[in-house]
Formats: sequence, structure tokens, C-alpha cells
Amino acid sequence: MARRAVRLAGRLAGLVVAAAALLLGGALALDRVFPPDLARAATASTLVVDREGRLLRAFTTADGRWRLATRREDVDSRYLTLLTAYEDRRFASHAGVDPLALLRAAGQAAQAGRIVSGGSTLTMQVARLLDRRPRGLGTKAIEILRALQLEWHFRKDEILALYLTLAPFGGNIEGVRAASLAWFGKEPSRLTLAEAALLVVMPQSPERTRPDRDPEAARAARDKLLRVLAARGDLPARAVAEAMQETVPRQRLALPFHAPHLAETLRATSPAGERVATTIDRDVQEQAEQLARREHGFLADGGNLAIVVVETATRAVRAWVGGADFSVEAGQVDLVRARRSPGSALKPFLYALAFDDGWLHPETRIADAATRFGDFAPRNFDRGFQGEVSARAALQLSLNVPAVALLDRLGPARFVHALGAAGAALDFDRRALDAPSLPVILGGVGISLADLTMLYAALADDGRALPLRVRAGETGAASAVEGVTLVEPRAARWTREILAGVAAPEPWSQRGAARVIAYKTGTSYGFRDALALGVSPRWTVGVWVGRADGTPRPGQYGRSAAAPILFKVFDLLPPEVSPDPVPRFGKPPAGLARLVARGAEDRPWDDGARPLAILFPPDGATVELERIGGEMVPLALKAEGGRGRLSWIVDGQPLGAASRLEPRSVVPDGEGFMRLVVLDESGASAQARIRVVTPPPD
Repeated sequence: MARRAVRLAGRLAGLVVAAAALLLGGALALDRVFPPDLARAATASTLVVDREGRLLRAFTTADGRWRLATRREDVDSRYLTLLTAYEDRRFASHAGVDPLALLRAAGQAAQAGRIVSGGSTLTMQVARLLDRRPRGLGTKAIEILRALQLEWHFRKDEILALYLTLAPFGGNIEGVRAASLAWFGKEPSRLTLAEAALLVVMPQSPERTRPDRDPEAARAARDKLLRVLAARGDLPARAVAEAMQETVPRQRLALPFHAPHLAETLRATSPAGERVATTIDRDVQEQAEQLARREHGFLADGGNLAIVVVETATRAVRAWVGGADFSVEAGQVDLVRARRSPGSALKPFLYALAFDDGWLHPETRIADAATRFGDFAPRNFDRGFQGEVSARAALQLSLNVPAVALLDRLGPARFVHALGAAGAALDFDRRALDAPSLPVILGGVGISLADLTMLYAALADDGRALPLRVRAGETGAASAVEGVTLVEPRAARWTREILAGVAAPEPWSQRGAARVIAYKTGTSYGFRDALALGVSPRWTVGVWVGRADGTPRPGQYGRSAAAPILFKVFDLLPPEVSPDPVPRFGKPPAGLARLVARGAEDRPWDDGARPLAILFPPDGATVELERIGGEMVPLALKAEGGRGRLSWIVDGQPLGAASRLEPRSVVPDGEGFMRLVVLDESGASAQARIRVVTPPPD
């Protein structure tokens, strides 16, 4: 008998093992044939976040849902405590199905004659959310099998993340993060007890408990949960009483909508459902957007504006405002990327390249007089001329003739190539000659605000050009990691020091300021574009003002329209201390005291010369002079004709005799009228009465 019992036990054990093997094999086969369908979880909203992971903008899924991927660590611990206490107390220990909960649900249904609770675990609810089917016993059986399958494949935290992402919260809102942002305007990591309770109960009946449709139903469901958990001892009675005093929201809020133009571009170049991490600082971005909206309110002529803020050392873009209002007609045009005329904003790079070549010094004298370069005869913004000025003053005053003379010597092709090698994309009018020409330096080219800001960041970084970074972690092309040398450090520093000497727009002052801003403005032909670009020790900022369609805005030039906004942007940024901005250029070498335009000659005096006459400033002229450091820049004096050396008398005070080739100038005492007299060695004279004013230059 004993042997027989042993054999029988052995056979039974074998049958059990065989049955288990068959069941396991069948389960494995079924699992392979019918794997969990994670398509809904995989098609989450694309999220664009700032440098700290804070949401800038989310995009709906292809089926129009706000489905924001959410992890356990994204959610307040109180919410998780309430969720498991109310929905699935044994979530951490069961294998996907809670037999005790199912037996309880069956008993309640038998006693009440209707379904009181479903007995579903969170895992079973995830199975239902992944594969939506009509309710019924068959569906419940499938959910049980799927729940077991999910527990087989995933860890508890992964299953919880699926629930946190897919749970419905009314309308097209799915997931706890989207719900918290839509109903409370905050991330789910900062929920109150009352807010957490509402989000726990809403998925049970998301449309009936929508706060914007029936706030009282939402409140009642929330309070019921709080009372149940208080009765069980899961929550303190006092905390529950306080939570029940909180109101429920009565309207749905818009999700964060920052840097929409940049976010749109990043979404278009990223896989669907990706979390795109950027270099944007949401605090700086929000302040820049608020400033843009305020300034936009003052542009009554349909103007718009764009702002870029870059942390120079890393080239990380901290704010990108592609336009003041994304919702209006043409508001989706990214004006940071749009290529427009820079006006005079490229002039600093011409001077920097000339400094770098060694044939120009900041104190080199340059003629600013009527000059023709082939068929091109440039004029200054004020239609007048300054005579002979230093290269420093010519750049600070943004004089056109000296700039064209410098470009004529450097070569337009080389200038354009240098900017292109640094990473700037330039557009030329295809109707013009293929080769770049002299008008390039006065704005005869298209360039984006982003590329302009990149170039100014190179000036701020001692001449090293690097691409701007908008994606967190990106370093640009391998060849650009170390940067491209636009100019050597000394040339970049000289250029910055010159631009730091430009007077700030009212009411700002560079004198005594903790942060000195080296900046340049630009105005395109016909007042279509007004720009201001500036650098401080830490920041590079670019501002564009104009109309998106390129329509002229008469009278709106860079210094008046864009420069004040530039300084307001700097006011938003963290404080910093600038080094002493006093320029230390020294005197130019003897060979660089005066720049002779290419093809020009210094001709000796001829006895048959024309009668003595004052060329600059002409009689009756109004001359605009900039103030630098509280003192007017020198007024250049120029005469022609006459015999021998010339002597100048200004308001009755003689300046002394000098060669006609020696530059002469005088510093006016202030605004007002001046009387100028010039005498030659024969006693002939010429005179002019002029008026000196100090309007802001472009």
C-alpha cells in the first residue's frame, strides 16, 4: 500500500507539474500573441520644458487630448496616499487582482441588487484605460487577465505612471498633471489636501464631476472621499474639516503657454510625445513676455516686437519672444528667426575686422564728407556730414560715409564671408549683383535677430563665435564646439569699449551704472525695422521692433523704438557689476593717424586754387552732435581753396594756423549758434553761422 501511495503521489505531482507547465506555456504563448497594447500611453502630448523641467508649452495628441506623461515623483505624496487608500489599499502587494476587493464587491452587489463598487485595482483600471471596451462581465474578465499580464511585465511604479498619465479628468484632459494644470493652474507636486482629493475622485465619473459644469457635484464627491478616509482613520478629522472648507474651481484654465514660437519649432523637429528640454529660463521668459505685451500696447500702428536673451558664456538662450501676441493674425510668425534688414547694426563687426587687420585704430581720423564710391553716394541719417572724426566717434555716431569707406577698403566679399564663417546666414536681393556690394554695411542684406544676437555674443566673448543653444545638452556641430574666431580679443574689446561709450537712451545713464551696456542700434531703409543689440559682462540681448509684413513705420528708428526696450530687458536680468568702461586705446601709430580712402590722394596746395570756402559745417547748417560722458563730441572743421596755411576763429577765439591737411575741430560749449571764420595766408576769409543741437543719433 505504501508503495502504491508513493507511486500515486508521484503521478499526481507529475500531472500538477505538467498542468502548470501547460498553463505557463499557454500564458507565455498568449502573452506573445496578445501583448499589452501601450499605444495610448505612447501617444502622450509633446512637452517643451525649461532648463529646470518646468512646462513652457504642451501640445495636444493626434486625437486632440491633453495627455501629459506623469511619473510618481511628479505628484504630491498626499495625492498618492489618498489614491491608494481610496482606490486600491493593497496595490503594493497584490499581483494585479485583489481577491478580497472582488469578493467585497460581489457581496455588496448581491445585498444591494446593483453594482456598488467594481472591486477594480489600479492595475485593472490601467488595463481598462489602455483598451477601452463596453462595460460587462466579459470585459471585467479581460481586465483581470490584462492586469495579471501588466503586473508580469512592469514594476509597480511603471503601472502607477500609466494610471497617472491616462486617467480621465473631464473633456479632453487626461492624466494628473494635465488635470492639476487645467483645474488649479499648478503642477501636481504642490497640491493641497482638498485639491488632491478632488483629483482622486474625478476619474470615477469625469464628466459628472467636472468643476466647470457642476461645481457642487465635484465638491460633494470630494467631501465624500474625505469623510470616508477620516472615518477609517486614514486622515485627521481637523485636516479634513479644513479641506472641506476650500472652494472648488469653477472654470478650466489654459495650460502654460510660454515661448510659443520656439516651442512650435522644437515640436516640429522632435518625435511625437517627446519631452523636449530647452535652455529657456521660465522666470526670464515670463518677464520678457510681460514686457513685450506692455510695449506692444504702445505700438498703435500695428507694430510688433521680438526679444532674445542669451547667457553669453554658454550661448544658452534664456528667453525667446518671437512676437508679442501669438493669437493675432500673423502672430505665429517667429520674428526672432525672420530675416530682416539690420540697418546699421552690422557696423561694429566691420570696425572690429579693421582693428583686427591692423590698419585701423580707434583714434584714427576718418573723413565724413560727401564722397562717391562709383555710383554709390552714401549720406548720413541726418543728411549732413561731420567732417573729419575718429574711428571711435564714427562708430558711436553710426556715420555712414566712414563705414562705407572702411568696407570699400576691407572688401564686401571678405566682410560677408567673415560673418558667414561665424555662423550668420545672410540673404541678398537676388535682383542685385551676385557679389556683395557696399550697401551691405548700411542694411542691404537680410539677417535674423537670432543670428545678429549670436554675432554680438561673439563680441562679448572676445571675438569667439558659437551657435546659440536652445536645446538643453546640445553643443552644436562638432566643428563649432571650440568656436570660430571672428576677430582676435583686442579687436573685440576695443569695439565693446567704443559701444559702451554710446549714451544710453533716456532715462537711463551709463555713468555710474553698475551694469554698463555696450550697444548698437539699427534702422532699416524706410523705417521698416528698428533694432538694438547690447552686451554686458554676462548677457547678450537683441530687440527688434517693426511690422511683421515689413510695412514702413515712419519716424520709428532704432534708438527711439528699440533701445529703450533693450535697456528694460537688461533691467529684468540679475544684477551684475561691469568692469571700468573707460577706454584705454592709447594714441594710434604714426601710420594710422589718418585713414585715406582708397583711391584718394592728399594733393598739395595749388596757386591756382579755387576761392576759400568752408565745406563743413556749411553756412546756415544745423549740426547734430552726440554727447559722450556729458561732453559734446568735437565738431570737425573743413575748408577748401585759398592759399597756404589756414587759420580758424570760432566765436571770436582763434584756433591758430595749421596745414590744410591737418584735421581741425572744436568742442562746442553747448547747444546754440556758433560763428565760424577761416583765414588763409593771403588774408582771404570765409565765414559760416551754424546751430548746434544734440538729438539722439541712430
